[in-house]
Amino acid sequence: MKLSRKVKDILSWYESDNPGTKANLARILMEGKLGGTGRMVILPVDQGFEHGPARSFAPNPAAYDPRYHFELAVEAGLNAYAAPLGMIEAGASTYAGAIPTILKVNSSNSLSTTKDQAVTGSVSDALRLGCSAIGFTIYPGSEYQFEMMEELREMAEEAKAAGLAVVVWSYPRGPMLDKVGETALDICAYAAHMAALMGAHIIKVKPPTDAIFLDAAKKTYEKSPVPNLAELSGRITHVVQACFGGRRLVVFSGGESGTVDSMMAMARGIHAGGGNGSIIGRNTFQRPKAEALQLLSDIIGIYKGPAA
Repeated sequence: MKLSRKVKDILSWYESDNPGTKANLARILMEGKLGGTGRMVILPVDQGFEHGPARSFAPNPAAYDPRYHFELAVEAGLNAYAAPLGMIEAGASTYAGAIPTILKVNSSNSLSTTKDQAVTGSVSDALRLGCSAIGFTIYPGSEYQFEMMEELREMAEEAKAAGLAVVVWSYPRGPMLDKVGETALDICAYAAHMAALMGAHIIKVKPPTDAIFLDAAKKTYEKSPVPNLAELSGRITHVVQACFGGRRLVVFSGGESGTVDSMMAMARGIHAGGGNGSIIGRNTFQRPKAEALQLLSDIIGIYKGPAA
């Protein structure tokens, strides 16, 4: 595998990492139709844990089978496939080497009344299954945020020592945040920055709105306004800037179920703003396979093109 100049440049950002971790990052960045571009589209399928099987897979019953998601990611030419332990185990041998995998090592569920996640996988599981990375969720703002951060610190240290990359889902949630606050620009940028500070190689956050939530932050944003705040591309640029001036990879979730047009608009905004791509689950696997493949092909086409 010959690395592109762009991927070599990205790997240079991670100055403390060993060759194993950089090789696994390179595998993700060089995989699929976007290989070598520095852009990524990743399929995450942890929704069964988070929302339940019917809410996740009933719209497209083929998706109850874990092998379906491996096939979808491979056929679409994606960079990686992320899922909890059982789903990766269910196809690990058949699809060994077919696509880089990310083991989601903590999960929540809709029966819980707390903003917390249980550790449900391990670094040794990721190594046994041939994964390129672990994935870990933190909830900045939760009553349990500090315990989650401490768990992440321990698992990230172990993963990096073993040569794995670390992907962090940073989703603000908790008693001081309402639905507006969870996706407000200042909060999303703050959450992304925390993930970078925790040592994430790849950071996943939600696309930010133009709301500014914290009163203290409003004063700063008034004095130092974000250029092009009204456009998604301007807000994406600000979140990327919060991740060490763009020296960490940042991908954005696909959000709730949306139309094809809204998904295309989101991808264009992410691309124009300098984001590294999309990590899209329900908006793909809940569609019939042919529709999902076309949607992913169209999104990949946007990321292959020049940024506006």
